[in-house]
Amino acid sequence: MIYLILSVLASSLIFVIFKVFPKYNIDTLQAIIINYVVASISGIIAYSEPIDITYISKKDWFYGTMILGIIFISVFNLMAITTQKNGLSVAAVATKMSLVIPIIFGIIAYQESTGILKIIGVLIALIAVYLAAIKTTENSSMLKGNLIFPILVFIGSGVIDTSIKFLETHYVTKNDIPIFSATIFGFAAFTGTAILIYKASIGNLKISLKNIIAGIILGVPNYFSIYFLIKALRHDNMDSSAVFTINNVAILLVSTTLGILFFKEKLTLKNWTGIILAIVSIILVALSIQQTHF
Repeated sequence: MIYLILSVLASSLIFVIFKVFPKYNIDTLQAIIINYVVASISGIIAYSEPIDITYISKKDWFYGTMILGIIFISVFNLMAITTQKNGLSVAAVATKMSLVIPIIFGIIAYQESTGILKIIGVLIALIAVYLAAIKTTENSSMLKGNLIFPILVFIGSGVIDTSIKFLETHYVTKNDIPIFSATIFGFAAFTGTAILIYKASIGNLKISLKNIIAGIILGVPNYFSIYFLIKALRHDNMDSSAVFTINNVAILLVSTTLGILFFKEKLTLKNWTGIILAIVSIILVALSIQQTHF
């Protein structure tokens, strides 16, 4: 459980960092690319064995991380487009509701438990995510067009979580977790760098020191959010459907709390209802874990 808590805290810290970007006029794309570089370096530092690129390239998970790295930065850019075209709330709902994809995959592929408490907990979690994320009437924009962007964010986020679980289960050893995570971020950084090179070639690029600093600050918690999530997925007493449910809902709870405390965000009755339901869902899923293993 400690790894899950640490993953939630790291992911929530990312929310805080993103929240202050507009205040300092940070170029998000530049910061994200630097963040991936720093996250990759963090994994390399955490790796206890000598770095051998030829050896790593022969790992069974190597090509999977290549694809994941591209998906990582692609989904982030889709989230930015969704926020601009459909609103922040729609982007948040699309991202967090995607937890249903790895949950269904875990139940079908790994025959994970489907007790009544877990089923109810997951259903309540989905409702909670929706209610807690809707801050204004922005959700109505999802019906007005540009549906393709939130749909792609939903699918992409779900594919990321499902792929990490699949690779972690079948190919990644305990000692490989740091370098596995580092390689994902490395390919994301490579893809982002290619985008920057293209922008530079058309004269549409201005590198700023503050963007580099922002990316460095973002990179460390971003790395550990994935590292600790993978560690939580390896825990014998928790299946992936429980991990993804608790992880997504807890991030929503912590992020919302931080938003209230530090950014004076206002919550509606729907938001408070969602928060209460989120707490209920975590309790139910936690109880289902106890019933399964004790």
